[in-house]
Amino acid sequence: MRALTWHGKRDVRVDTVPDPKIEQPTDIIVRITSTGLCGSDLHLYEVLGPYLEPGDILGHEPMGVVEEVGPEVTAVSVGDRVVVPFNVSCGTCWMCRQGLQSQCESTQVRERGMGASLFGYTKLYGQVPGGQAELLRVPFGNTLPIKVEHGPPDQRYLYLSDVLPTAWQAVAYADIPPGGSVTVLGLGPIGDMAARIALHQGAGQVIGVDLVPERLSRAWARGVHTLDLNEHGKGVADEIRRLTDGRGTDAVIEAVGMEAHGAPLAKAAQRFAGLLPDALGAKMMDRAGVDSMVAFDLAVDAVRRGGTISVSGVYGGALDPVPMLTLFDKQVQLRMGQANVRRWVDDILPLLNEEDVLGVDHFATHTLPLEEAPQAYRTFQAKRDGMVKAVMTP
Repeated sequence: MRALTWHGKRDVRVDTVPDPKIEQPTDIIVRITSTGLCGSDLHLYEVLGPYLEPGDILGHEPMGVVEEVGPEVTAVSVGDRVVVPFNVSCGTCWMCRQGLQSQCESTQVRERGMGASLFGYTKLYGQVPGGQAELLRVPFGNTLPIKVEHGPPDQRYLYLSDVLPTAWQAVAYADIPPGGSVTVLGLGPIGDMAARIALHQGAGQVIGVDLVPERLSRAWARGVHTLDLNEHGKGVADEIRRLTDGRGTDAVIEAVGMEAHGAPLAKAAQRFAGLLPDALGAKMMDRAGVDSMVAFDLAVDAVRRGGTISVSGVYGGALDPVPMLTLFDKQVQLRMGQANVRRWVDDILPLLNEEDVLGVDHFATHTLPLEEAPQAYRTFQAKRDGMVKAVMTP
């Protein structure tokens, strides 16, 4: 089959690799019909190389049609249309039963002290082959895949793999009071969708912050009050307070993470780790990794006293400086973590109808063949050509 594979920093290629096979009696094989390019994939492209090996298959936002099932699979059949959550979760362990599929006890990467395995996401999360490929082996065929109807376009359901549940959890964790206010930092796919969900759920004021014109205009068109970081700079938190009677918003959703703009020292440290041999680079990141904290620090500044910060942006630093004094003094609640995809599916599915209140049918800005994936990574990383969300078709 053809698959998008990692070969080094900013070096991904579509290669011919062996087809996946049924390995466990509850496995299924899915022929991928659509697969998303996620902002988290860019962390692999740019920063997390020490945790990858040449030939690793990337991607964690796939859907397709079941092509083969293991002998113990009863919940889906050959020909069924399914979305594959990015958490590799069993659905039956204690953590999964609590709705914490990102902490699944059956797939935790215990040798690294990490949570559940993820499709296409480094040794830190199990080194499981990903979904930017023609075929994907999916474990736990009775409990993991999300069965959806045939007929509607893929994009109606594709974002159940990551974007929708991640954004939904970000809003849930933000605990926005009825009619309250929220700032969304970063209007990429997750931040954009989180803003839409917050408005749908009744937030009275949604403020979106970014520096990419296309992202700002998309959010503005959906009713978000947008602030251009290029215009407001370090005064953006002051502007947020001006818009909220001097307090700041009830909640802040931080949807940027480790590669926020404006932290040259952190960027240099990330680049240096990436230049080291893999074992040394991984050891440095494990013990002395530092992320850009610009977005997080802005969240702390912009949230009102007694408010909530919800972090959905990915962080990986071992020594990130957290402003504990300010967090404590402002009495800020802080929630974060990988999305628990299966936990939120039943809440989201009823919204994926012809009314399309969240705008999923036209959420992608670019649709292209899998063979063009390397160029898509380059374009997305450089924030060129108006690319906010790319979907690839094998």
